[in-house]
Amino acid sequence: MFIFYNDVYVMNRKEIQEQRMKDYFIQATKEILKGEGIQALSVRSIAEKAGYSFATLYNYFKDVKELIFLCVKDFQQECQEYVEDKTKDLQRGEKKIIATAISYAEYFVQYPSVFEIFFIEKLPNSTENAKISELISSFLEKLCQEEFQYCIDKKSFTDEEIREIVKELNCLITGILLLYLNRNYPSDYGDFAKNLKSQIEKTMKK
Repeated sequence: MFIFYNDVYVMNRKEIQEQRMKDYFIQATKEILKGEGIQALSVRSIAEKAGYSFATLYNYFKDVKELIFLCVKDFQQECQEYVEDKTKDLQRGEKKIIATAISYAEYFVQYPSVFEIFFIEKLPNSTENAKISELISSFLEKLCQEEFQYCIDKKSFTDEEIREIVKELNCLITGILLLYLNRNYPSDYGDFAKNLKSQIEKTMKK
Protein backbone atom coordinates (compact mmCIF):
# COMPACT_ATOMS: atom_id res chain seq x y z
CA MET A 1 0.00 0.00 0.00
CA PHE A 2 1.33 3.45 -0.95
CA ILE A 3 1.07 6.17 1.67
CA PHE A 4 1.29 9.87 0.84
CA TYR A 5 1.57 12.84 3.19
CA ASN A 6 1.42 16.26 1.53
CA ASP A 7 2.13 14.55 -1.81
CA VAL A 8 5.30 12.98 -0.41
CA TYR A 9 5.60 9.21 -0.69
CA VAL A 10 6.29 7.45 2.61
CA MET A 11 7.42 3.82 2.78
CA ASN A 12 4.98 1.52 4.52
CA ARG A 13 6.03 -1.01 7.15
CA LYS A 14 6.40 -3.87 4.69
CA GLU A 15 8.71 -1.84 2.44
CA ILE A 16 10.76 -0.65 5.41
CA GLN A 17 11.18 -4.23 6.60
CA GLU A 18 12.13 -5.39 3.10
CA GLN A 19 14.75 -2.66 2.75
CA ARG A 20 16.12 -3.44 6.20
CA MET A 21 16.50 -7.12 5.28
CA LYS A 22 18.23 -6.24 2.01
CA ASP A 23 20.62 -3.95 3.88
CA TYR A 24 21.54 -6.79 6.27
CA PHE A 25 22.54 -9.02 3.36
CA ILE A 26 24.35 -6.23 1.49
CA GLN A 27 26.35 -5.30 4.59
CA ALA A 28 27.22 -8.96 5.19
CA THR A 29 28.40 -9.26 1.58
CA LYS A 30 30.60 -6.17 1.93
CA GLU A 31 32.18 -7.46 5.14
CA ILE A 32 33.05 -10.82 3.59
CA LEU A 33 34.40 -9.23 0.41
CA LYS A 34 36.64 -6.82 2.27
CA GLY A 35 37.71 -9.22 4.99
CA GLU A 36 38.06 -12.57 3.22
CA GLY A 37 37.80 -11.87 -0.51
CA ILE A 38 35.45 -12.88 -3.28
CA GLN A 39 36.47 -16.57 -3.05
CA ALA A 40 34.88 -16.76 0.42
CA LEU A 41 31.56 -15.48 -0.87
CA SER A 42 28.62 -17.86 -1.12
CA VAL A 43 24.90 -17.82 -0.39
CA ARG A 44 25.54 -19.69 2.85
CA SER A 45 28.42 -17.48 4.04
CA ILE A 46 26.42 -14.31 3.36
CA ALA A 47 23.32 -15.66 5.10
CA GLU A 48 25.36 -16.82 8.08
CA LYS A 49 27.07 -13.43 8.40
CA ALA A 50 23.69 -11.66 8.14
CA GLY A 51 22.15 -13.98 10.74
CA TYR A 52 19.48 -15.51 8.50
CA SER A 53 18.96 -18.70 6.53
CA PHE A 54 20.16 -18.91 2.93
CA ALA A 55 16.55 -19.54 1.89
CA THR A 56 15.64 -16.10 3.27
CA LEU A 57 18.28 -14.49 1.07
CA TYR A 58 16.50 -15.78 -2.04
CA ASN A 59 13.37 -13.91 -0.98
CA TYR A 60 15.21 -10.66 -1.71
CA PHE A 61 17.94 -11.41 -4.26
CA LYS A 62 18.21 -13.52 -7.39
CA ASP A 63 21.75 -14.74 -6.68
CA VAL A 64 25.13 -13.82 -5.19
CA LYS A 65 26.16 -11.81 -8.26
CA GLU A 66 23.22 -9.47 -7.79
CA LEU A 67 24.37 -8.83 -4.23
CA ILE A 68 27.96 -8.27 -5.29
CA PHE A 69 27.10 -5.58 -7.78
CA LEU A 70 24.68 -3.87 -5.42
CA CYS A 71 27.77 -3.26 -3.30
CA VAL A 72 29.44 -1.25 -6.10
CA LYS A 73 27.84 2.09 -5.18
CA ASP A 74 28.68 1.60 -1.51
CA PHE A 75 32.30 0.82 -2.32
CA GLN A 76 32.48 3.85 -4.61
CA GLN A 77 31.20 6.05 -1.79
CA GLU A 78 33.87 4.64 0.54
CA CYS A 79 36.55 5.22 -2.09
CA GLN A 80 35.38 8.78 -2.67
CA GLU A 81 35.51 9.54 1.05
CA TYR A 82 39.01 8.03 1.24
CA VAL A 83 40.21 10.13 -1.70
CA GLU A 84 38.63 13.34 -0.40
CA ASP A 85 40.25 12.85 3.00
CA LYS A 86 43.67 12.31 1.39
CA THR A 87 43.45 15.32 -0.94
CA LYS A 88 41.33 17.89 0.94
CA ASP A 89 44.21 20.27 1.79
CA LEU A 90 46.05 20.11 -1.52
CA GLN A 91 46.52 22.87 -4.08
CA ARG A 92 43.86 22.80 -6.78
CA GLY A 93 44.50 21.75 -10.34
CA GLU A 94 47.09 19.35 -11.73
CA LYS A 95 48.65 18.44 -8.37
CA LYS A 96 45.28 17.55 -6.90
CA ILE A 97 44.37 15.44 -9.94
CA ILE A 98 47.61 13.47 -9.54
CA ALA A 99 46.98 13.00 -5.81
CA THR A 100 43.37 11.95 -6.48
CA ALA A 101 44.46 9.34 -9.02
CA ILE A 102 47.09 7.97 -6.62
CA SER A 103 44.63 7.83 -3.71
CA TYR A 104 42.08 6.09 -5.95
CA ALA A 105 44.66 3.39 -6.70
CA GLU A 106 45.65 3.13 -3.02
CA TYR A 107 42.07 2.31 -2.07
CA PHE A 108 42.11 -0.75 -4.35
CA VAL A 109 45.47 -1.85 -2.93
CA GLN A 110 43.86 -1.83 0.51
CA TYR A 111 40.82 -3.74 -0.77
CA PRO A 112 41.92 -6.00 -3.65
CA SER A 113 38.61 -7.88 -3.60
CA VAL A 114 36.86 -4.61 -4.49
CA PHE A 115 39.25 -4.19 -7.42
CA GLU A 116 38.35 -7.72 -8.52
CA ILE A 117 34.63 -6.87 -8.47
CA PHE A 118 35.15 -3.62 -10.36
CA PHE A 119 37.57 -4.77 -13.04
CA ILE A 120 37.86 -8.57 -13.22
CA GLU A 121 34.52 -10.18 -12.35
CA LYS A 122 32.49 -10.63 -15.54
CA LEU A 123 29.16 -8.82 -15.69
CA PRO A 124 26.31 -10.73 -17.36
CA ASN A 125 24.70 -8.81 -20.22
CA SER A 126 21.70 -6.82 -19.02
CA THR A 127 20.46 -3.23 -18.95
CA GLU A 128 21.12 -3.00 -15.22
CA ASN A 129 24.65 -4.34 -15.54
CA ALA A 130 25.34 -1.90 -18.36
CA LYS A 131 24.56 0.88 -15.88
CA ILE A 132 26.92 -0.67 -13.33
CA SER A 133 29.64 -0.91 -15.97
CA GLU A 134 29.18 2.77 -16.80
CA LEU A 135 29.35 3.67 -13.09
CA ILE A 136 32.66 1.85 -12.76
CA SER A 137 34.28 3.09 -15.96
CA SER A 138 33.37 6.74 -15.27
CA PHE A 139 34.25 6.71 -11.57
CA LEU A 140 37.80 8.10 -11.76
CA GLU A 141 36.59 10.89 -14.05
CA LYS A 142 33.86 11.71 -11.54
CA LEU A 143 36.41 11.90 -8.71
CA CYS A 144 38.54 14.35 -10.70
CA GLN A 145 35.69 16.26 -12.37
CA GLU A 146 35.96 19.50 -10.38
CA GLU A 147 39.72 19.67 -10.83
CA PHE A 148 39.49 18.88 -14.54
CA GLN A 149 37.03 21.74 -14.94
CA TYR A 150 39.29 23.99 -12.88
CA CYS A 151 42.18 23.22 -15.25
CA ILE A 152 39.99 23.91 -18.29
CA ASP A 153 38.83 27.23 -16.83
CA LYS A 154 42.45 28.17 -16.12
CA LYS A 155 43.32 27.13 -19.70
CA SER A 156 45.89 24.64 -18.43
CA PHE A 157 44.22 21.99 -20.61
CA THR A 158 41.62 21.94 -23.36
CA ASP A 159 38.45 19.82 -23.28
CA GLU A 160 39.99 17.45 -25.81
CA GLU A 161 43.19 17.09 -23.78
CA ILE A 162 41.19 16.28 -20.65
CA ARG A 163 39.20 13.61 -22.50
CA GLU A 164 42.46 11.97 -23.60
CA ILE A 165 43.93 12.21 -20.10
CA VAL A 166 40.84 10.51 -18.63
CA LYS A 167 41.15 7.61 -21.09
CA GLU A 168 44.86 7.20 -20.45
CA LEU A 169 44.57 7.40 -16.66
CA ASN A 170 41.81 4.78 -16.62
CA CYS A 171 43.84 2.31 -18.67
CA LEU A 172 47.12 3.13 -16.95
CA ILE A 173 45.95 2.79 -13.35
CA THR A 174 43.88 -0.33 -14.01
CA GLY A 175 46.84 -1.98 -15.75
CA ILE A 176 49.35 -1.10 -13.03
CA LEU A 177 46.97 -2.35 -10.33
CA LEU A 178 46.28 -5.56 -12.25
CA LEU A 179 49.98 -6.39 -12.47
CA TYR A 180 50.62 -5.56 -8.82
CA LEU A 181 47.57 -7.23 -7.27
CA ASN A 182 47.33 -10.29 -9.52
CA ARG A 183 50.93 -10.87 -10.60
CA ASN A 184 52.83 -9.33 -7.66
CA TYR A 185 54.75 -7.08 -10.05
CA PRO A 186 56.63 -5.23 -8.84
CA SER A 187 57.00 -7.30 -5.68
CA ASP A 188 57.82 -4.29 -3.51
CA TYR A 189 55.04 -1.82 -2.63
CA GLY A 190 57.49 1.07 -2.62
CA ASP A 191 58.45 0.33 -6.22
CA PHE A 192 54.77 0.03 -7.15
CA ALA A 193 53.93 3.40 -5.56
CA LYS A 194 56.93 5.10 -7.20
CA ASN A 195 56.04 3.73 -10.64
CA LEU A 196 52.37 4.64 -10.22
CA LYS A 197 53.19 8.25 -9.32
CA SER A 198 55.75 8.56 -12.12
CA GLN A 199 53.39 7.23 -14.80
CA ILE A 200 50.48 9.42 -13.66
CA GLU A 201 52.71 12.51 -13.68
CA LYS A 202 53.92 11.67 -17.21
CA THR A 203 50.32 11.32 -18.39
CA MET A 204 49.43 14.72 -16.95
CA LYS A 205 52.38 16.36 -18.74
CA LYS A 206 51.63 15.05 -22.22
